This record gives sequence, C-alpha cells and structure tokens, in this order.
Amino acid sequence: MEIAHKHRPFVIAIDGPAGSGKTTTAKALASELRFIYVDTGAMYRAVAYFAMQRGVAFTDHSAICALLPDVDIRLERVEGEQHTVLNGENVEAHIRTQEMSKAASDISAISCVREAMVDLQRKAAEGGTGAILEGRDIGTVVFPDSPCKVFLVADAATRALRRKLQLEEKGIASDLDTIRREIEERDRNDAAREHSPLRKADDAIEVETTNTSIDEQVSMILSLVQNRIDQVRKGKSQ
Repeated sequence: MEIAHKHRPFVIAIDGPAGSGKTTTAKALASELRFIYVDTGAMYRAVAYFAMQRGVAFTDHSAICALLPDVDIRLERVEGEQHTVLNGENVEAHIRTQEMSKAASDISAISCVREAMVDLQRKAAEGGTGAILEGRDIGTVVFPDSPCKVFLVADAATRALRRKLQLEEKGIASDLDTIRREIEERDRNDAAREHSPLRKADDAIEVETTNTSIDEQVSMILSLVQNRIDQVRKGKSQ
C-alpha cells in the first residue's frame, strides 16, 4: 500500500513504555505501508554510548551538551534491518543491552540532548511518502500534529517477559525479575522527567497489548492506521 503526498510525509506516531511492542509494531507497519521507519530510542542509546566511551558522566549535563557537535547518528538499512551508525561505526550490537536501555533513559532527561534528537528525528522522517516513528514523545513533542497517533500499553510483567525473550534471541543472558524492576524504574523516570515526559497525547488511540500476540497487535493497529489514512484522504478530496 503506497500513499502519495505532495508536501510533508504522512507521519504515524507510536508511543508507549518499554516493552509495549512499539518496535515490532512500527517495523511491521513500515514494511506493510512502505513508510520510513525511525527508531528514536536508538538515537538516545547512541548518544549514551558515545558519552560512556568518552568517560563523561550523565550527571555532568554541560559536558554531555558539549559532546553533541561530535555526534553523527545515522539510521541505515543493513540486510533488511535498520542499524544505528555512530560516527561511521555500526554500534547496533553495543546499544541493545539492558545497561544501554537504562543509560538512554538517563541521558534522554537532559534538555540539550532531547532538543538535538527531536531535530534529528524530524529530519529522519523526511524523504518519503510517509514515516513511522516510535518512542515516548512522538505524538506530544516530535510530531504533535501527526494525523495518526497510537499509544501502546501493557502490564509490567508482560513487558519484562517480552524484553527477556528479545535479549535471549540476541544471545544476551538476563534475569526476568531484574528486567521487571528496571522497566518499572524506567516507567517512573520517563513519566516524571521535566523535559518531554512519557504521556499519552490527548488525541492518541490507546491500545492495550497485554493479552494480544504480536500478529494480533500489528493487525489491529494496521486497521486503525488505514482507517485514519482513509479519513485524511477523504478530507483532502472534499
């Protein structure tokens, strides 16, 4: 299914807490709709990884801000999968650990980092007929005027199990109880941060995913998205 637009791309915003199914859903939708897919969380992980490599503490906000001009992040397709390239190096394997997940949460609370990443995310959505961005503030900050916003939710136990299975698929050992505690801590941090906290946009469609399979989840959201696209098309033709 392809959608043509004369001006800016049709942006689908998918937000939600860790483990709610954002990435899997966004990738599937992007493939089905032939839209650009943007994993915004990977950008924060890359900045956190760069800071750690430079030995800069996340509590030193001035030093973190000073690093940003030296950060070049690109999302590139490698054998059909999106990979994160930091200053010319593919860092995908380095940024997908639980340690980097927590680091991304810490560094995303720094205002200069969020401002830089929001600008990068908006630019990443350009160049196609449409784009799907997944994160925590896409529908509220990055693209608040998106015509299609989805907010995914699931209980902490389900999200922890999903994350554990994802890590195991990559050969990374993990403990379910530890993952759940980290997810609950990140939920609190993301919701309480001063800049761009995690919250559902007023006009977003909330989708509960605790008791649904990934296939069911994708099918449900694809139907919602297609209905919204049809509404927008109909409105433009009138």
